[in-house]
Amino acid sequence: MKRMWTYRRSKIAAPILMVAALFTLSAAFGVASAIPNKQTVMGTATSPLVSQGKEVFLRGCSSCHGLNAEGGGIAPSLIGVGAAAVDFQVGTGRMPLADMSQQAMRKKPLYSPAETAVLAAYISSLAPGPAAVTNASLTFERDGNSAEGGQLFRTNCAMCHNFAGQGGALTGGKYAPSLMGVEPKYIYEAMVTGPQSMPKFTNATISAKEKLSVIKWIQDANHEQNQGGASLGRTGPVTEGLLVWTLGIGLLIGIAVWLTTKAK
Repeated sequence: MKRMWTYRRSKIAAPILMVAALFTLSAAFGVASAIPNKQTVMGTATSPLVSQGKEVFLRGCSSCHGLNAEGGGIAPSLIGVGAAAVDFQVGTGRMPLADMSQQAMRKKPLYSPAETAVLAAYISSLAPGPAAVTNASLTFERDGNSAEGGQLFRTNCAMCHNFAGQGGALTGGKYAPSLMGVEPKYIYEAMVTGPQSMPKFTNATISAKEKLSVIKWIQDANHEQNQGGASLGRTGPVTEGLLVWTLGIGLLIGIAVWLTTKAK
C-alpha cells in the first residue's frame, strides 16, 4: 500500500492516468461507432438500389449537387435531406431544374417511379433523414380529423396557400402553389422536408396525427362541391367583390346611357 501511494504521488502519475482515460474513451467510442445503426443496416440491405441510385445521381444530378451530393454554388447539399425530399422534388417534376434561380414548378416528372425510388435510396444512405411515404401508408381517412385539420391549416398554412388551399403570391416574385389535386404523400413529404420557401413542420410543431388531419381536410376541400354555383377560384372576397363591382357599375352605366338616349 505504501509503494502504491508513492506511485500515485509521483509527478508522472497524473499524465499517465489522463492518457489512459483518453485511450479508454476513444476505444469505447470506436466500438460504439462500429455497431451498425438503422440507417447503415438499411443502406447495406438495399445496396443494389443504392448503387443504382448513385448511377442515376451521377448521370443527372451531380452537375449541380456535386459528385458526392455535397452541394455547390448553385444547388444545396443533399446530405441529410432523406428519401422524402427526393421523392417530393423528383416525383412532382420539380427536379431536375434547368434554372436554379427560378422557383421550381410542379410538372410532369422526368424520372420514372423506379428511378425516383433508387435515387431516394442512394440519398438516404448518405445520412439519416425523413423517410418517403406512400399514399397507402397514410391513414388520414381513418385517423385524420377534417375539422381539426382545417383549423391547423388556417393557423399554419393559409397565409401562403390561401384559406382554401388555392395557392397565393409571396414576396420576391415567388408563390405558394395550389394544393388541389396534389397526392397525399407529397403533402406529407412537403410538411416534413420544407421545400424552398416552405417551413419544415416537425412533430414538435405539428404531430404526425395532426399532419394526417391536415391532409384529410385538404382532400375534403379538393372534392368539395360548390353549392352556390361558380367557385370564382375560391380566392375569397377579392374576386367576389370585383365581380359585384364590375357587374354593378357596368349595369349602372348601361342604365345611365339608356336613360340619356331615351331622353334625346
